[in-house]
Amino acid sequence: MDERTALIVDDEPDIRELVGMTLAPMGIQCFPAATLAEARALLQQQPFSFCLTDMRLPDGNGLELVGTIQKSWPNLPVAVITAYGNVESAVEALKLGAFDFVSKPLELGVLRTLVETALKLAVPAEDRIEARPLLLGNSPAIQSVLVLIRKLARSQAPILISGESGTGKELAARLIHSSGPRADKPFVPINCGAIPEQLMESEFFGYKKGSFTGATQDKAGLFQAAHGGTLFLDEVAELPQHMQVKLLRVIQERAVRPIGTQAEIAMDVRILSATHKDLSKLVEEGAFRQDLFYRLNVIELRLPSLRERPEDIPELAGHILERLGHDHGLTSPHLTPAALEELRHYAFPGNVRELENILERAFTLCEGPEITPADLQLREPTTAPGWIPEPSEIPEPDSRPAMVTDLEGYLEGLERDAITKALEATRYNKTAAAEKLGISFRALRYRLKKLGLD
Repeated sequence: MDERTALIVDDEPDIRELVGMTLAPMGIQCFPAATLAEARALLQQQPFSFCLTDMRLPDGNGLELVGTIQKSWPNLPVAVITAYGNVESAVEALKLGAFDFVSKPLELGVLRTLVETALKLAVPAEDRIEARPLLLGNSPAIQSVLVLIRKLARSQAPILISGESGTGKELAARLIHSSGPRADKPFVPINCGAIPEQLMESEFFGYKKGSFTGATQDKAGLFQAAHGGTLFLDEVAELPQHMQVKLLRVIQERAVRPIGTQAEIAMDVRILSATHKDLSKLVEEGAFRQDLFYRLNVIELRLPSLRERPEDIPELAGHILERLGHDHGLTSPHLTPAALEELRHYAFPGNVRELENILERAFTLCEGPEITPADLQLREPTTAPGWIPEPSEIPEPDSRPAMVTDLEGYLEGLERDAITKALEATRYNKTAAAEKLGISFRALRYRLKKLGLD
């Protein structure tokens, strides 16, 4: 459809005229309707690029029209006009399938942004060129997730992505972003548990020069960095109470106030959040604000654990091994049937992330083109819910003083020293050095690359 047309449903002539005057310079022809009956008649007569409807109409509620469009014209983007501050109605519209909302009195800049998003949604998904992240698998569990993601990508509603650690919550968020109308704008992930509490407000909202000691220049916050795109709040359950209040205000007002300023900056950001914790339980315990929970959890997307989709393990494993081989310039080994069978029956408390770690270790340890069960080094998890160690399993307390504060760095240093000495002893003959270290040539090449010694 080359001609861009809009169905504008509102019983106030002034609103219809204002919207028409705003959209005309954008090359959009507006068709006005004052009632639900007129809107339904126009929908039957011709196609539209998008629809904008008021909530309160003489012969019914705009939510009825949203439902009708979702049922009969599911590819038609529809947004609603709500009364100022009536967030509950806006949330209900988003749940019914509206992609966004705008509040009265209409701000022309916000209206234009909403219309630009609607026009992008009107383009068929197959006509958009996107490099999308992959959520692999053909199991019913993951296929139902992918179907829901395709629907969620069209909406601008906040989404709470839940699931165990390692199930791919950020990957799902990136897929929602890259499949929607904001794909050409930034995707900004924030780990809410990794930012020190005292720095959180300045990181989120930015600050003005001179607003506090050390603020030597203006700094834009992460919300501003995500303008026009998507902000992904990972581990949102870790937000302290004072930041929960500020985040709630930002979502309601669609504006941020940098530290040291009085003026608010309009914000065009879609918010996706994720957690492995039970937010509803935290709400009951008073650890998470109920009003914020309802704003973030307009729609919930639950990712299945790997235990719920074991039939996807072969495809996931093959993809991971192929990527490891490509990253390290080596031929990818393959899993023996016995090794694959062990993976199928493993519990995977760490889900896909743990599968990646297991295969990376096996990739390093395996000799030749095959990964055997011995290379996997699987061990059953001992931290299942309700597990209590036997007295004999509890290690004796170590009275030695703690000497290491960075274990990863310490072990990496030992590994680097051992490899360097072996190379020096063999005059940098890598084959001989690998033999001296008791590892395969493949394992040595992997470690050299990992440690930056190649």
